[in-house]
Amino acid sequence: MLKKLKRAALILGVLILAFLLYFACAVITFPPKIQDRSAELLVRNEVSKDFYTIGHNWLKKNSTGTWELYVEGDDFERGVVYGKLTKELAEKQEVAFINQIQQLVPSRSYLNFLKYFVAFFNRNLDEYVTDEYKREIYGISLSASDKFDDIGPKYMRMLNYHAAHDIGHALQDKNMTVGCTAFSAWKEKSADGKLILGRNFDFYSGDEFAENKLVCFFNPAKGYKFAFVSWAGFVGCVSGMNEMGVSVTLNAAKSDIPTSAATPISLVGREILQYAKNIEEAVTISNKRKTFVSESIFVGSASDDCAVIIEKTPTRSNLYRVRGDEMVCPNHYQSTFFDADYDNQKNRVESSSLYRKLRSEQLLARYDKIDYTDVAKILRDQHGINDKDIGLGNEKSLNQLIAHHGVIFKPADRLMWVSANPFQLGEFVCYDLNKIFKQAPLLKINLDLSEQALNIPADDFLKTKAWQDFNNFKMLKHYIQGCTKLKTPPDLHQGFEEKFIASNPESYFMYWILGDYYRKKGFKPLAIAYYTKALAKEVATGKEAAKIARNLAELVKQPEGSN
Repeated sequence: MLKKLKRAALILGVLILAFLLYFACAVITFPPKIQDRSAELLVRNEVSKDFYTIGHNWLKKNSTGTWELYVEGDDFERGVVYGKLTKELAEKQEVAFINQIQQLVPSRSYLNFLKYFVAFFNRNLDEYVTDEYKREIYGISLSASDKFDDIGPKYMRMLNYHAAHDIGHALQDKNMTVGCTAFSAWKEKSADGKLILGRNFDFYSGDEFAENKLVCFFNPAKGYKFAFVSWAGFVGCVSGMNEMGVSVTLNAAKSDIPTSAATPISLVGREILQYAKNIEEAVTISNKRKTFVSESIFVGSASDDCAVIIEKTPTRSNLYRVRGDEMVCPNHYQSTFFDADYDNQKNRVESSSLYRKLRSEQLLARYDKIDYTDVAKILRDQHGINDKDIGLGNEKSLNQLIAHHGVIFKPADRLMWVSANPFQLGEFVCYDLNKIFKQAPLLKINLDLSEQALNIPADDFLKTKAWQDFNNFKMLKHYIQGCTKLKTPPDLHQGFEEKFIASNPESYFMYWILGDYYRKKGFKPLAIAYYTKALAKEVATGKEAAKIARNLAELVKQPEGSN
């Protein structure tokens, strides 16, 4: 019996060792081979405070606090220069990103599991990324921080970060954590008859992640020149426009949990920006790439003088057009092609997407014709349908007070407005891409590159008591949620509850948080009262309303005196 046990243990040990060897080989992503590595010898120069150069390339901070980057050349050289110029900013972004993940997943053992899960899930990721972008990302990775080498090798990390949005679909059935909204107008609906588009990128990974937004101007050796709004270390496109007047924004849609790696959607957006001069070429590029998840790719085109939506899933794709002269791009598919799609129908019912579409259409209807200042007003709108007060930060509003950036495009004029912090409330800075790409290679000092006469002033909301209240709400929210996570939550300080309610009185989320706190404390009547108030407000999603209702029902069913 002892011999049999030893033999079984030996066999088991060999199998485990074989699996570990297979796993190690499977998840290792080898960097691309580079023939000419001379770019690595380039040295960054600090010309003045917040202004750095490498040859014709530069990084600088503008007067609104937004960073601007210009890079040129072939793929590997662009990546090396990008990495060297933004080294400190990229480290801050990675720190902010990892910190946010650790807050969302405080369990170290589960974090380790996720690390290995993501590594295995994405083991073939590099097979779905073009050689050009692999070389560019590898160049960036050479300047990546050493702080997170325990998570993975630098190149592997940088490559995986480009699929972070997509991987989120793989880890949980919660694809609509935020809701981006975009819209466009042209011909009779536009003030000058030209196509105009606006979008909010409501991606939130903590306040720190959005502190150093980056407006990038790329002059690649192949393809068209283009500009996009990003963060250090990331070369995928979520919002951008090229020199041919093609604009691209990405809006997440609902999809099944993916089963294997594919091309990150941000790199599909990037390829369209770099290589498409019209809608037809954008569709061709999109159709070439297999993606992880479902997405609406909102494309504007100066030459076509209209906007369209490429509704793309991992297995199907459809081009959505409208007959009129305006279009809203929410987070669900609008074409009859996806009418019978279960995920899409579920998304319309459960998420805030349909509500925001209706609100966008309502706001657009208030203008006979819209110009860029009107677009900014719509992007900044915080109310619900019929101007209802639905609480600050509600996902049903176009301005959820979480946006990484707001952006406006006028493709025919090659004009692009990018919001300064905070969110889309700061000044919208206007860039003329034709001028930028003429001036950029010659820039020797930190000059203002914006079209100052076209800049849109910061929102007056920043001067109000409501803005101060919202900041108080966020601070108090973090405190009470932290208390609720404790095994025995402490009592709230005198006056805390009243201040919390006063900071955002129409917010369902605020009452939900109080309900959770008092439920954990075992104060059943208060918990029931706050859950009831939460459901009486405008709850952002059907999922959240169902969860609050379940909590309420469980408390009501509990016998008196039980916790």
